[in-house]
Amino acid sequence: MAFRIQESVVRGEIDNRVKGIVRGKIWVEGRKDPVLLELQGNAHPDLAGCKLTFTNPLKLIRHKHLDTLQPLQQGVIGDLTASRKVRVFDIPVEEAYLMCKRGEKPPERLANCLYLEWFSELNGRVVIESTDYQLEISVPEWRPTPEEEAQRAEDATKGMDWFMQKLNEAIEELKRKRKDPGAEWDEHDHERLLKESDVRTDKYIELLDKYGDSDEAEEKIAKEMGWLEELSPEEAAEQDRRIEEMNRACEEALNEPPPEPDPLREGIDWIRTPGGEIRHPLQHRCFESAIKYWDLADEIDLEKTADKDLDQFILEFQTTGVKLAGALNGVAQDRDTNDAAFIVACLKRALNHLHQSQAGLEAVAPKRLLPEKLVIEARKELFEIREGILKLMDEFRGR
Repeated sequence: MAFRIQESVVRGEIDNRVKGIVRGKIWVEGRKDPVLLELQGNAHPDLAGCKLTFTNPLKLIRHKHLDTLQPLQQGVIGDLTASRKVRVFDIPVEEAYLMCKRGEKPPERLANCLYLEWFSELNGRVVIESTDYQLEISVPEWRPTPEEEAQRAEDATKGMDWFMQKLNEAIEELKRKRKDPGAEWDEHDHERLLKESDVRTDKYIELLDKYGDSDEAEEKIAKEMGWLEELSPEEAAEQDRRIEEMNRACEEALNEPPPEPDPLREGIDWIRTPGGEIRHPLQHRCFESAIKYWDLADEIDLEKTADKDLDQFILEFQTTGVKLAGALNGVAQDRDTNDAAFIVACLKRALNHLHQSQAGLEAVAPKRLLPEKLVIEARKELFEIREGILKLMDEFRGR
C-alpha cells in the first residue's frame, strides 16, 4: 500500500533547481527533525527548476505507521506537480457523504492538487497529495526541453514499474509455496493463499490509486493484473458465453429467497438481527461492541484519529468484526462449512486484529482518555470475544 502521509505533514520544501536531483525536507507531526529527501529525477514542467515550499493549514492527524517512515528517503521521484486537476467537494465531506447516501450529487469543482510521489527501497511508494496546502514556488532556474520532459515521464513510469515488480515478486514467491489444489489443505495452506490474495489486492489498490478509473486506466490496470489474455475468436466467444451463463445464474439466485438456516442451530451458529439479517452470534457481538465503543468515544467528544492508540483500539475492533463475518457468514447461513481448515485460517486473521485492538486499549488506558469503567468493560469484552474465537478454532480443528 502507498504510504500516504499528507495528513501528518506540518510543512515542507522540495528543491529541483539542480537538474536531475530532487532534494527536500518534510516536517511531520511528532518528529523534531524533518524527513530528508535525496531523489533522482525531475519534477513536472510546472515545478522543474524551482524550489517549492508548502504548509499544511489543517488539523494534523498522525499516520499510525509514521514511525516506520525512514528519516532519509533515497530513491527515485515519481510524479511531482502542483497542478494536477482533481474534483473536490464545495461542502464538508460529511455533508457530501450524506447527500451521496440519499442519491444526490454534491456540488464540486476542479482544483489544483499538489502531488508528490517517490519510490524508496525502504518504504516503497510514498505519496503526499493535497488541495489544501499553502504553496510558494520560486522562479525557475531552468526549463525542461521536450526531450527532457519525455525522459522525465519515462523515468516516473520506471519507478512505478519497479514498485509493481516488488509486488509481483511477492506474489510469485507465495504462488511457489501454494499446494496443489487436488491435495488436502490444512489451515496453514489456506493462510498462505489468503496472504497471496492480500498482496494481489494491494497491487490492485495501488494501480487504481495511481491511474484512476477511466476506461483507459481500466485497460491498463487489467493488463498489469494479468486479466487480459490474447484469445482466438472461438475462445473469446466461448468466454462470452460462460460469462453470460454466470450472469444469468447469479440473477436467478438473487431472485430466489435465501435458504433458512437449521432451526436447531439457532443461537449456536446463527441469530436473526432485528433487521432480519442472519449472523453468527460471535460476529454479531463483535460488530455491535465495536459500534458501541465508537459511539461512546463520540459521546465523550474524543477525536479518535488524534490518538494513534485510541484509533488502533477502535479500528482494529471493527476490523475484527469484518474478518469474523468473512469466517463465519457461511456457518451462520448453513453453507460452506465443509472446509474447516479454511474457517480456522480466517479465524486466525480475525484473532490477529483483535490482539491489535487489545494492545491499543492497553496503551490508551494510562492516558486517561477513556473513563476507567469503560476501559475495564472493553477489556472484558475483548477477552470474551477472544475466548469465543479460540473455542471456535478448536471446534473446527476437531472436524
